Amino acid sequence: MAETVTLEFLGVQMESMLARMDAFQDDMRVLTAIVLRHEKSLNAMRQEMRDMLGQITAMVSQHSRFDDRLRRLEERAAP
Repeated sequence: MAETVTLEFLGVQMESMLARMDAFQDDMRVLTAIVLRHEKSLNAMRQEMRDMLGQITAMVSQHSRFDDRLRRLEERAAP
């Protein structure tokens, strides 16, 4: 047989649901903070990578200039 639903029963169910919702909101706050920290870390890493790429590009350019000079010197020295 079906039980009758009372206002007290509904109140207990509502309190339980609200407690679970509060816990869910706390979890979401924590997870959001973690995601924001990761995003900040990734942005910093991206900037470091850009800086390294700039340094590598400058080094390759410098190496290319040295190579060009060396080849010109070798061409002059060859009879």
